[in-house]
Amino acid sequence: MARLGALLLLAFATVLLLAVAATAAPSDRPPKAQGPKQHEEQGDQEQGQHKGQDHQEEQGQGNEQDPKKQHKDHGPKPKPKPMKVKCHDRKVYPYCYGKPMECPAECSQSCFADCNSCKPVCVCSVPGACGDPRFIGGDGNAFYFHGRRDADFCVVSDRDLHINAHFIGKRGDAMSRDFTWIQAIAVLFDGHRLYVGARKTATWDDDVDRMELTLDGEPVRLPQEADATWTSSAVPALSITRTKAANGVLVALDGMFKIRANAVPITEEESRVHRYGVTSDDCLAHLDLAFKFDTLTGDVHGVVGQTYRSDYVNHFDVKASMPTMGGESNFSTSGLFAADCAVARYAPGRHDDGVAMVSELAGITCASGMGGQGVVCKK
Repeated sequence: MARLGALLLLAFATVLLLAVAATAAPSDRPPKAQGPKQHEEQGDQEQGQHKGQDHQEEQGQGNEQDPKKQHKDHGPKPKPKPMKVKCHDRKVYPYCYGKPMECPAECSQSCFADCNSCKPVCVCSVPGACGDPRFIGGDGNAFYFHGRRDADFCVVSDRDLHINAHFIGKRGDAMSRDFTWIQAIAVLFDGHRLYVGARKTATWDDDVDRMELTLDGEPVRLPQEADATWTSSAVPALSITRTKAANGVLVALDGMFKIRANAVPITEEESRVHRYGVTSDDCLAHLDLAFKFDTLTGDVHGVVGQTYRSDYVNHFDVKASMPTMGGESNFSTSGLFAADCAVARYAPGRHDDGVAMVSELAGITCASGMGGQGVVCKK
């Protein structure tokens, strides 16, 4: 029994020593906690890689151009919405007053409200001058007048009113003459000088005003908003109203005339089709014009003025697609403000000459015709 007890005691001591050794052994091995830590580090590395990728993607997105900016810098400018016009006189036109009317597709940025018919009318559909000078006379017939580039011609010359036009132009390939357009007009009345012109422009923007207006050498300043009106302190009967926020005005002298003027460019498409040869430094900005005269004498003259005379005879070839008026030397002036053309009638203050007045005159529009045929005007 004694020997058996000694053996049991020895076995117990051995087990105890093994337990102590087992307890001390983990300190010689890497702690188990380092396994998850390595996993976390791998996760951090992966997360860092994701962050790096996200950062690179953000940088890539940052390097990409904003579609709007890219469109603005490189893409074609979107076509502007049609201009809207309306009648402003409630008493005279109660039915049509304030009714918005969109300009027709053929003149989406150049029309006015005909308050009698309550319809929008293209500026170049009434007497005046539009484009490559196409005129419409007081007799209702349309005709071209080529004129000459960098020269001035009298359009209307009467006792109390004289209107000159300054022509700009460009010689087309294989052309014997210039393409011409009206860049500005000068209106002389009662000793005053009114200038309406389109500034030379490289790149056209419909929202940037290129109209230039002066009265007796002083600039006329109008807020750039539709229906903004300026009235002259020197000539109370004279007013200028914006027909749209930019590049369109109505000039009115009570009892004498109304002139609608729109500044327009030659577009790349027009230049391509008609071979105008427009360059990047000049889009050939010019005026489309519409005239309405309240009173003229029976002796009125000028490119358009003569067509209001009672003795005017139309000698145009009726078979021609667009008749052309010659006689440039009769209408040439020495300067834009000079009333010295061969057929000049301007003599303000002379009312004792017995010349009869003509009232209720039709309006006229003048525009640049397509194909370089000259300025055309019509009723």
